[in-house]
Amino acid sequence: MEILEFVLQVVLGITSLLLTLLILLHKGRGGGLSDMFGGGMSSSLGSSGLAERNLNRFTVVLALAWFVAIVALGLITKLQGI
Repeated sequence: MEILEFVLQVVLGITSLLLTLLILLHKGRGGGLSDMFGGGMSSSLGSSGLAERNLNRFTVVLALAWFVAIVALGLITKLQGI
């Protein structure tokens, strides 16, 4: 059980970092922090529709993996307390 818990913690750490990076890669929708760093001026230089869709899909899959790791760690912690 300790090995599974360690593997899930590593998966959680990696998915957390990757999810943060992927969210920051998304194109800003106007206003907010993206304009502060020049995102508003380069609207014509945005990614293509296919690249944006693939980024969205990868972000959703990674978010699901992150959620599964959280739930699994919670269940392991609960079962160890019994």
